[in-house]
Amino acid sequence: PKPLAALPGVGPATARTLKEYGIHRIGTLLQVPLPTLQRILGTTTASTLTDRARGHDNRPVHPETTPQSTSCSHTFAHDELDPREHRRALLGLCERLGLRLRTTGHAAVRLTLHISYADGSTTQRSHTPQEYTAHTPALRTTAYGLYTRLGLQRARVRTITLRADLTDAQHTAQQLLLDPADSKRRRIEQACDQARARFGEQAVQPGTLARPRRP
Repeated sequence: PKPLAALPGVGPATARTLKEYGIHRIGTLLQVPLPTLQRILGTTTASTLTDRARGHDNRPVHPETTPQSTSCSHTFAHDELDPREHRRALLGLCERLGLRLRTTGHAAVRLTLHISYADGSTTQRSHTPQEYTAHTPALRTTAYGLYTRLGLQRARVRTITLRADLTDAQHTAQQLLLDPADSKRRRIEQACDQARARFGEQAVQPGTLARPRRP
């Protein structure tokens, strides 16, 4: 059920081409006969994407190489109209993404918000922040900004995906802020990460995510 953007090798141009033929999701891609897909995308690209959609990837694995990107997705139980629930889902994605980045020693150099709708259409927006970061509040600010830029009006959202292009955190520099509140937030974040490492990701989370979902 995941959108095409979640499949490695599917960029914006390839996604647009496939959508012209009614192919919006990975599962739909697998239902298309390979000869048909080859006529749409070319022999090599079609074969590669079909293999990856089935979980087959013959590229060598280099454990010391920084992955190019990582993503988190949230699929609603029903097509969601409420912007408050959209932002709530975004908050959860930022929490998951920030923890993953800090745990693996990576930082986001670019964030991309990808939204798929009830009719199978999709939109996406990207932003490159001035400072590469794994700090959840910074990720949240960027993600909310991307969501606002989409200007959704009564959109029936099915899936929200947040992708971060990565770099090694050791290659980044944090801008020094003479703001005690910022230092405090980062110390709290570090303490929360330690608690999550010991008791699980749900041990500490924002109150908005802890409340039951609305019916």
